[in-house]
Amino acid sequence: MLDVQYRSVLDGFLNYLLIERNFSENTRLSYQHDLERYLLFMQDHIGSLSEIMPPLVQEFITSLYHTGLEASSLARNISAIRSFHKFLATDRILVTNPAENLHQPRQSRYLPSVLTVDETMRILDAPLTQIPAGKFHLRDKAVLEFLYATGIRVSELVNLQQQNLYFDAGFARIFGKGSKERLVPVGRSAIEWTTRYINELRISLVRRDSEDYLFLNARGRKLSRMAIFNIVRQYASLAGIEKEISPHTFRHTFATHLLEGGADLRSVQEMLGHSSIVTTQIYTHLDRSFIKEVHKTFHPRG
Repeated sequence: MLDVQYRSVLDGFLNYLLIERNFSENTRLSYQHDLERYLLFMQDHIGSLSEIMPPLVQEFITSLYHTGLEASSLARNISAIRSFHKFLATDRILVTNPAENLHQPRQSRYLPSVLTVDETMRILDAPLTQIPAGKFHLRDKAVLEFLYATGIRVSELVNLQQQNLYFDAGFARIFGKGSKERLVPVGRSAIEWTTRYINELRISLVRRDSEDYLFLNARGRKLSRMAIFNIVRQYASLAGIEKEISPHTFRHTFATHLLEGGADLRSVQEMLGHSSIVTTQIYTHLDRSFIKEVHKTFHPRG
């Protein structure tokens, strides 16, 4: 547990992120987790914040590296530490900034795990194969269909409200990072199952504090991120999928299947809500046979 002095400055920094920097709740929670681990390390090695020196900060980063932390997570930790110490120096809580020369590691590009079309269909059908059918099979089916139909982030899905569904037009309005909104097409299957869930199950789950959230739990509150994770893993297991998957796997799969089907990168970028097309380019890891077929079909000398 953090000592009072560490907890006090950390709480001050987290309030600063919320009020002055307008960080999202998810980012703020990530920073909180990273910095609690950082300060617990410092607490074990020194007596006060003023004793933190660059070599000790580097020692902590090295310890994270040796735990096998992914490059993206390591980069977030470094970003949190740099921002934290800059805040302390700016507010004159500390005279020096021991993280001033701490640099971000070069992040390696990776190919995200994706599902084949067959694997995807097996997971989507899994809620209907339970005998007897689970109480929430309609909701879970709708969740899975919506994830695959839209490529929505799990944080966006748990906050999705009914008022942002425009099923007559075949769209959903999704609020992404930084409250940026985008209109994303929703396919017929996702519309059908989500509508059935709303009419046949959600109506019985609604409570006074349910607000307008689309996907609810047994207590009438919006589903949590962990609940979505559990739904995905439950039906992946039921479908006999052995690879490790998460709700984000559906986002990767959504983008990959669109591109393999011939969608252009700019359209996929819009649907995913990426601010830069560079981020979307990671999904261009199409198999060579598909690329050769495109070349053969469209190149004048193909």
